[in-house]
Amino acid sequence: MFEGETLLITGGTGSFGHAVLNRFLKTNIKEIRIFSRDEKKQDDMRHQYNDDKIKYYIGDVRNLQSLKDAMHGVDYVFHAAALKQVPSCEFFPIEAVKTNVIGTDNVLTAAIEEGVKKVICLSTDKAAYPINAMGTSKAMMEKVFVAKSRTVDPEKTLICGTRYGNVMCSRGSVIPLFIEQIKSGQALTITEPKMTRFIMSLEEAVELVLFAFEHAENGDIMVQKAPACTIEVLAQAVRELFHADNEIKIIGIRHGEKMYETLLTNEECAHAIDMGDFFRVPADKRDLNYDKYFKEGDQKRTELTEFNSDNTELLNVRQVKEKLLSLEYIRNELAEWEAR
Repeated sequence: MFEGETLLITGGTGSFGHAVLNRFLKTNIKEIRIFSRDEKKQDDMRHQYNDDKIKYYIGDVRNLQSLKDAMHGVDYVFHAAALKQVPSCEFFPIEAVKTNVIGTDNVLTAAIEEGVKKVICLSTDKAAYPINAMGTSKAMMEKVFVAKSRTVDPEKTLICGTRYGNVMCSRGSVIPLFIEQIKSGQALTITEPKMTRFIMSLEEAVELVLFAFEHAENGDIMVQKAPACTIEVLAQAVRELFHADNEIKIIGIRHGEKMYETLLTNEECAHAIDMGDFFRVPADKRDLNYDKYFKEGDQKRTELTEFNSDNTELLNVRQVKEKLLSLEYIRNELAEWEAR
């Protein structure tokens, strides 16, 4: 579906960008543009892939002109650039606003002006019932792209988004930390044993974006029905895979963390559409003329009241180990560990 097309990925040097490259470079896509602000990561990626299909653009989503320059001639945009570390956003909330909210508005403005056919914005479960600065900024990001979708012609530029939970082994995530702690003989530090988190692989994150690319309508948020596990189960699974006996140390919940995450709010469940392995949350297309809603409406809601990491399928240690073993990163780390 990307034959002869040009794709731009904002924040393209991150984990998601690498996963997209691994998925698309062997296809007949015309060009993939990596847009990011870190020249060192771009240089590392340039040496890693050494592929003429990849073009690199230094820029920042906070700078509208740099986006316009990179988007000229682009067909599709995957908007992955974000500040995503919960504690750092808690201490520097305005920085989260600049990148996650204003940056998204810049991406959409540039895409519309440059005639991009479709933009998919990547969001997070932390945007549903947000309690921290990162989640709040991502919730605002969703509001921005839904609002923008109301004023744009979808025949020219279609705007939609995805929302997903924790991506296993992505940069800054807890599994690489656990592995590093095992290697150095330290205790595995967990915040709260009963805390639950959705888990998915990078490949599943790409699949969700591709599903949205094929099926989402203007303003939609697409959600995957992901399983979850407790942090204690995750730590135990990693420890067993590496045949380690490091103790598990509880350090307490960090700034802005929840006990569980939500992928669909109660309010969204009222009109979410079940698509099998995914939910589609249509944009609210009502206008500001509220008077008529006192006489019309009475919409039937879905049975689900909230989709969160406590009421989804909770995986046990064996199931988490199987999921971890499906990841190339884990297999490589295990091979290195066993060969020591």
